[in-house]
Amino acid sequence: MDLRRRLVSHLGTLLAGLLLMATLINLYSLRQDIDAEVSASEQLVKVLLAAGQLEPGLPPATAAEHVQAIVDSGALRHLSISLDATAPANKPVSKSVLLAGWLGVESTDTPGQLIQLGEQTLRIAPNPASEIEERLGDTVRLCITLLLFSGATLLVAWRAADRALAPVRELESGLQRLARGDTEAALPPFALREFSRVAGAIDDLAASLAESRAAQRQLSRQLIEVQEDERRTLARDLHDEMGQTLTAIGVTAAYLERNATQLDAGQVIECAGDLRRDVKASGEQLRAMLKRLRPHGLDANALASALRELLASWQQRESGIDFRIAMPAGLPTLGEAAGLVLYRVVQEALTNVVRHSGAQHCRVTIEATEQAVHLSVSDDGKGLPDDRLARRGGLLGMTERLAMLGGRLEIQGGPNGLHLQAILPLTREEQLKELS
Repeated sequence: MDLRRRLVSHLGTLLAGLLLMATLINLYSLRQDIDAEVSASEQLVKVLLAAGQLEPGLPPATAAEHVQAIVDSGALRHLSISLDATAPANKPVSKSVLLAGWLGVESTDTPGQLIQLGEQTLRIAPNPASEIEERLGDTVRLCITLLLFSGATLLVAWRAADRALAPVRELESGLQRLARGDTEAALPPFALREFSRVAGAIDDLAASLAESRAAQRQLSRQLIEVQEDERRTLARDLHDEMGQTLTAIGVTAAYLERNATQLDAGQVIECAGDLRRDVKASGEQLRAMLKRLRPHGLDANALASALRELLASWQQRESGIDFRIAMPAGLPTLGEAAGLVLYRVVQEALTNVVRHSGAQHCRVTIEATEQAVHLSVSDDGKGLPDDRLARRGGLLGMTERLAMLGGRLEIQGGPNGLHLQAILPLTREEQLKELS
């Protein structure tokens, strides 16, 4: 059941109960009115009969006492009867008459009508106070009914809101558990459909969050491994290449130092040539290492040249893959961070192609618009065996690099190869440089 149906059912039950209560109260009031009306009619008949059956010759005071005793034995509705031929004296004003005056209801007493029964004269006059009191009683009952209705409505509304918000508190607790680092929200089952949908969305969020945290830990481990690999490679290159070159320079310098007085000019020239050759080789080795660590000056022209050199280096390694690159004659003027990100994405994509794809052809395409640079790397290899691999390893690293600059990576894998589409937006300054 959804929340709307539950609220409607609860409110409908409440309204039906209150309507039944109001009906019972009105029926009870109606029964009292009927009984009072019948009693008043019977009492009027008794008064008239008693007044007509009084013995002739009774003193007026005694006859009035008899009639008054009969009048007082039962209530009359809307009428007042007295054994008096004269107009009634002014009576004290009752509270009901005062209230009727405040409400603008006319309640002025009238002389009434004189009825001759035998030797007795009865004065029958209307009694507005009786009708006013009756209406006031009905009003009081109606107000009590409305108060009961309002109180019950507020109580049911508070109870319904409290029960409706109980799942919200459970959802809040689940989100707090996720914020604390728990892998699951641990939400209970909900009877209402809306909260079940929200709980399902939170469970999906928890799964995605757990997957993202696992990918982040893997990326951190991979970063440490890459750093260690780079350090080992740098140490090996320094030892195997520059170490040998520096050793040769040191040997030549030591030879000159020991035999400087005995060498002729030709031998000194030969030693100087060896030193110059070794120093030049050492410089080339140093530049190659620095270039592998971080390409220098990745502006528009240098970036295009660096990318071509990157593909040429992979082509020269005889990996069995035919590399091709297509890019416009003039790339947009990118900032240093954007140029480095674009270079690293191409570098990582080509590394993945060589290591994992088993492809024979790889094509790199770069296109530029006024708002972004679009990079495409496609191969004809075996693609991704599992879509979850798109959130791991080098692909995750490329995604994170692009995300730092507001870009994104789209991956399309299949049995006919893998297609990577990287979109790197241009900043406002880069767009202005491109327009100029």
